[in-house]
Amino acid sequence: MKIIVPMAGIGSRLRPHTLTIPKPLTLLAGKPIVQRLVEDIVKVVDQKVDEIAFVIGPSFPKDTEEKLMHIAKSLDAVGKVFVQEQALGTAHAIQCAKESLNGPCVVAFADTLFKADFTLDSNTDGAIWVKQVDEPSAYGVVKLKDDIITDFVEKPQEFVSDLAIIGIYYFNKGEILRDEIQYLLDNDITEKGEFQLTNALENMKQNGMKFVPGTVSEWMDCGNKYITVETNGRVLQFAQKEGQNLVSDNVVLENSKIIEPCYIGENVVLKNTTIGPNVSLGDGSLVENSTINNSLIQTNTTIKNAKLSNAMIGNHAYFDGKFTSVSIGDYSVLN
Repeated sequence: MKIIVPMAGIGSRLRPHTLTIPKPLTLLAGKPIVQRLVEDIVKVVDQKVDEIAFVIGPSFPKDTEEKLMHIAKSLDAVGKVFVQEQALGTAHAIQCAKESLNGPCVVAFADTLFKADFTLDSNTDGAIWVKQVDEPSAYGVVKLKDDIITDFVEKPQEFVSDLAIIGIYYFNKGEILRDEIQYLLDNDITEKGEFQLTNALENMKQNGMKFVPGTVSEWMDCGNKYITVETNGRVLQFAQKEGQNLVSDNVVLENSKIIEPCYIGENVVLKNTTIGPNVSLGDGSLVENSTINNSLIQTNTTIKNAKLSNAMIGNHAYFDGKFTSVSIGDYSVLN
């Protein structure tokens, strides 16, 4: 089993945080988003994952490949990195990893997290992860008949289905997907100037392949700052339910308290501070004379005299002030 993770987008909705770190490598509760994604996929599939292929953008930081190789190794898989030089659509991004598109594989776009209570049936031609939504007109959706997907509809303006495609797909034979995408590229078949995966899926369905839905219980987005902070809180709540301890043993508490669920990294110092609930605070950070809840804070950051809620703060930042719902990037100073 292989996992292909297209993650070449620049993450413009999450700026300034994505100016220095790709969105999929943003830490949620101490782990990169993309690591949490592939770990959740491994839990659902019923086969050994032996390869993870990542598709990144040309301007990603130099250490990106090293970080992704570490993620693959942590799952006992071989890691490969491919570069999408131009943003030409979802199908084009997948095809950048065409040498990995053979045999059973999962394609997962790295801007979403999920929780699922189903086990993937590897005997099917393919599966598409879906979630019931209140406003299907904002999503690509699928129609079903006898538990088989009959249609793919992109952002329907009239109701046809409320099962939204969340961006994770299983293919029993990745080489068929590879050939269908190559057909799109060779014949310049595009939608609004981009090569779309849904066109390849439609061709595969017309050729007799049967796709089943994989229904997830939770679908968590990491699109913009507000949604990412909310997703961080959901991840912490799931960890608490599973009995995980996310507070490091070497946290220094001076007249301070932690209201769980929280992730507190290594070598963190808290002075006259209340942290939580739903806060992730990265390694090497110092927080003094502050109250923080429902916030996502990266590593090696200093926060003083603050009352923060729904905040997102980057790495190596310094914050001292009266603001609450802030969003400041790496190496920023606000005092």
